[in-house]
Amino acid sequence: MFREKRGNAWAVMLLIGVFSMVFLLGPGYATAQVKPIKVGYLAPRTGPAASNAKDMVDAMTMTVDEFGGKIAGRPIQVIVEDTEGKPAVGLVKARKLVIEDGCKVIAGPLLGHVNNAVSPFLNEQKIPFLTNAASPADLTLQNLTPWMIRTVFSGPQLSHPFGEYAYKVMGLRRVATISLDYAFGYDVVGGFCKTFQDAGGKVIQKTWTPLTALDLAPYLAQVDKSADALFSLYWGSFSLRFVKQVVEAGLKGKMAILGGVTTVDEHCLRNMGDEAIGIVSSCNWSAALDTPEAKAYVTAYRKRYNLDPSYYSEMSYSLFKWLFLALQKVDGNVEDSEKLFKAILSLKFNGARGPLELDNYRNANQNVYIRRVDKVGGKLQNTVLHTYPNVKQNWIWPMEEYIKRPEYSRDYPPCPDCK
Repeated sequence: MFREKRGNAWAVMLLIGVFSMVFLLGPGYATAQVKPIKVGYLAPRTGPAASNAKDMVDAMTMTVDEFGGKIAGRPIQVIVEDTEGKPAVGLVKARKLVIEDGCKVIAGPLLGHVNNAVSPFLNEQKIPFLTNAASPADLTLQNLTPWMIRTVFSGPQLSHPFGEYAYKVMGLRRVATISLDYAFGYDVVGGFCKTFQDAGGKVIQKTWTPLTALDLAPYLAQVDKSADALFSLYWGSFSLRFVKQVVEAGLKGKMAILGGVTTVDEHCLRNMGDEAIGIVSSCNWSAALDTPEAKAYVTAYRKRYNLDPSYYSEMSYSLFKWLFLALQKVDGNVEDSEKLFKAILSLKFNGARGPLELDNYRNANQNVYIRRVDKVGGKLQNTVLHTYPNVKQNWIWPMEEYIKRPEYSRDYPPCPDCK
C-alpha cells in the first residue's frame, strides 16, 4: 500500500514538473519538437541569372506563407542554396542539401546544364526532384530519370503553337530568326520554325549571337529586310539591348517583331520603354491574364513586392503549390518518397497560369498564351490575344513519333529556304 501511494505521489510530482517546464519554456516548446518538412531549393542567386533567381525565391517565400508555413501541423523549412549557375557548384549544393541538411525533396535549379549535373545524384538517392529547367526538351523524353518531374515546360513546348499562329492568324509567310547561340535558343527557335514551316511558311534566315556578345547591332544589320517578321529569343540584359537595337536598326515598322518565352517577359518589361510596344510573343504566363487565379496571385505579388510577377516568379509559385498540395494529400509525410512522388504525379489543379497536370513523361501540360506588348494606364503589359489550351510537349504529334525525332538544334529543323 505504501509503495502504491508513493508511486502515485511520484506520478503527480512528475506531471507538475512537466507542466512547469512547458510554462517556463513557453507554448512553442511542444510544437518545436515537431520535425519540419525540409525542402531544398537550388537557384542561381549569383551570376547572370541572379535577378531571375530573386523572382524565384520571392515567389517561393510567398507560397510558403500562403500555406501558413505548415502542412499537417509540420513547419515548412525551405533551404535555398546558390548554384552560381555552375554545374559543379550545383552538384555540391545538392549533396549538401540531401546529406547534411536532410532534405527529402529538391526543387530547382533553373538552368539546364546545372540540372544535368544534379539529376543523377538525386535519382541515385531516390529524392523527388521537381525541376524548373525549361530546356532541353530531352529532360522529359529520351533522358528522363525516374525521380524527376518538370512542372514548367519543355523548351519548344511554348513555341509550337506560335509558329502555327504566326502563319494562320498573323498571315506571315517569310520569317527570319535571331537568338542566343545555345540549347534554349535552339529549342525555342526550333519549335517555332517547325510548326511555321509545317503550316506553309518559309524561314529565310537564321542568326545566332554568342552569349558573350554585348552589342547586337552588327548582327541586326545583317537581317534580311525582305522578311515579314523577325523571331527572337533573348532574356535579361540581352532582351533590353535587343529591343532597343532592333529599333535603331530600322527593323521595327518594316517587319513584325516576335519573341520567344523570355524576350519580353515581365522581368524585362520592368526596364523597357515604348520601344517594346507591339512585340508579339508566346508564353505560359502573363501578368495581365484575366482569370480569378491569376488576378489573385498578381494582386498579392504586387502588394508584397511592388512588381508584376515574371514567368520566373509564376513557375516557382506553381512549383511549390504543386509540391505543397501533394504533401497535404500524404498528410505531410515527406519521408515516404514513393508515396509523395505518386501524389505529385496524380495532382491536377488550377495554378495562376491555368490548369496544370503532368503527362506520362512527367512534363506539365498547360495553356500557351499569344501576347502583345501594349501600354495600358501608362504601364507596359503582355495583353493576351489568344489561348491554346492544354498544350502538350509533343504538340499535335503522337508521342511515339515525336520522341524519335532529332533534338532541335542549329541544323534541325532543316532550313531549305535559308540563303
